[in-house]
Amino acid sequence: MTPQSRILENLNPEQKKAVMHKDGPLLIIAGAGSGKTRVLTRRIAYLIQKGVAPNHILAVTFTNKAAQEMKERITRFVHEAPMMGTFHSVSVKILRKHISLLGYSSSFTIYDTSDQASLIKLCLKELKLDDKKFRPKAMVEKISRMKDQLVEAATDMGSQQSFWENQVSEVYKLYENKLRKNNGLDFGDLILLTVKLFQTHPEILKFYQNTFQYILIDEYQDTNFAQYIFIKLLASALKNICVVGDPDQSIYSWRGADVTNILMFEKDYPKARVIKLEENYRSTQNILDIANRLIQNNSNRKEKKLWTKCPKGENVYYYEALDERDEAMFTVQKLSEFTKNEGVSLNQIVIFYRVHAQSRVLEDFLRRFNVPYKIIGGISFYARREIKDILAYLRLVNNISDDAALMRIINVPARGIGQASMEKLINQQQISHQSLFDILKNHQLLDGFNAGTRKKFHGFILLMESLQAAAKNSSISELIQQCIRRAGFEKMFLDENSFESKERLENIRELVSSAREMELDGTILKLEDFLEKVTLASSIEQWDSREDTLSLMTLHSAKGLEFPVVFIVGLEESLLPHANSLYDGDDLEEERRLCYVGITRAEKKLFLSSAIQRITNGKFVNNFPSRFLEEMATDQFERLSYSLSTS
Repeated sequence: MTPQSRILENLNPEQKKAVMHKDGPLLIIAGAGSGKTRVLTRRIAYLIQKGVAPNHILAVTFTNKAAQEMKERITRFVHEAPMMGTFHSVSVKILRKHISLLGYSSSFTIYDTSDQASLIKLCLKELKLDDKKFRPKAMVEKISRMKDQLVEAATDMGSQQSFWENQVSEVYKLYENKLRKNNGLDFGDLILLTVKLFQTHPEILKFYQNTFQYILIDEYQDTNFAQYIFIKLLASALKNICVVGDPDQSIYSWRGADVTNILMFEKDYPKARVIKLEENYRSTQNILDIANRLIQNNSNRKEKKLWTKCPKGENVYYYEALDERDEAMFTVQKLSEFTKNEGVSLNQIVIFYRVHAQSRVLEDFLRRFNVPYKIIGGISFYARREIKDILAYLRLVNNISDDAALMRIINVPARGIGQASMEKLINQQQISHQSLFDILKNHQLLDGFNAGTRKKFHGFILLMESLQAAAKNSSISELIQQCIRRAGFEKMFLDENSFESKERLENIRELVSSAREMELDGTILKLEDFLEKVTLASSIEQWDSREDTLSLMTLHSAKGLEFPVVFIVGLEESLLPHANSLYDGDDLEEERRLCYVGITRAEKKLFLSSAIQRITNGKFVNNFPSRFLEEMATDQFERLSYSLSTS
């Protein structure tokens, strides 16, 4: 078999057309379960087999995990995979090389959302704004959306702003000033500054246009405006751009995604070829029928209809519960039947819900019946307090100007440096305009502190300098071990001697193991590589299909997953669709897409449920069944009419 025939093996006619298209813009409308990952990987392999150098190809994926899986598939056909990663990871690589042109150091720190919130709190305090009225998380969200729209802090917003918007602008300016002083970037900056680099330095843009002659973008329906401009700039020279996506699965507008990016692709690229992948390899036809009927009620879409050669399959089941306890009892008993009587393992089952709060009653019954489960999208390993503390030490080692990292760990483990001392230190910074670390090293600037506090500051300086020295000759895993020991984490947790402290000690030891694994497989070489990897990690990448535990997750976490058995609970008006979407046509369409995504995760069995009554905000509320049930043609469901005891 020739290399080309291997690449084209087992592809349907439309998939082959997509794989073999070489030059010019290409839009692949890939329905759920239609083999888009297979098409993307085979297309990349086909380009390389046809003589395109791997380093001239850029593939952008939704998660780093997806990029790694695609690389593994590609190397089954060709020897070398191209540059692949998320928008953020690709941008980081570009900025590490060229960010000095924008006035930053290449050792910049990447701030996650909790780091952003901490810095925003400082800004609010400095501006004397009440953090109850101007909530840090809301500020982070607003500033992030502004960056998604390429709106910089220095942008003149005009005179039509509300009082709240004016205050946001002031916070944004101070926040950006502090970020720059800390040599820090947040997630929004990674793309905003890459776009700015391209726009202000055309020679850099030209270099990357010549480098990335073929561009492939997965999940294009979930791109925001900044990502759209980033790709448009890169592709503007040769227009060898291939985007893959499905407008019917665009569910992230709340974090900046704009479905019109994919809907208007043919306007941006009038010569674009459009290929639709409608054959589904995942679900039974009965499941696809209700998905098709549901999504046809949206107007903002590209027409397509999923079909399959798979059997028609079982009916879709619907249970109308008395209340949320009845719904949870039904769900847990039903999934228990599958595991006991039908040989279905727990990792083949998922429960989807619209909001995290719905998990509480489900968890009560799962614990009662001793069903092991895992909440996906909850706090991830790298977001745990003790892990973030260790990472803050590493960040400060890597970037000594990172004031946010310093403030997090200057008294962790406790070394007697209190809040009052930190406030004096921050006041001194506002006068001297130096980094906190530089102030701590300057004896003259510490005259206002007593001898005991100055001694504690000096001890912290010596600790950080010793870790900086160790970093020059140690692997990342060795550096983490030294940090745990020298900073006193191990002693602190052992002295506490509680169940929680033992668990936290195990977590920081697991961080060492994590770094060691990355070293062994060659995925990290430098400290900044490690920090990038853990900061850009996505919460859905926690999910591991090998664990025999039931998965619970919101519908927003469902993308990219599939399960033989799917339960979707809470199909009620004001829940799915959510109350916030009921009076806005675009929002309602997104809720419908969200339900569609959940349905199309199911391979063989699909159970839908609603509750007549549910406790909301401490009160019993009577609910109407979701309009989506009627749109799916409820009369074709198999109704499960029996009621289970909730005692």
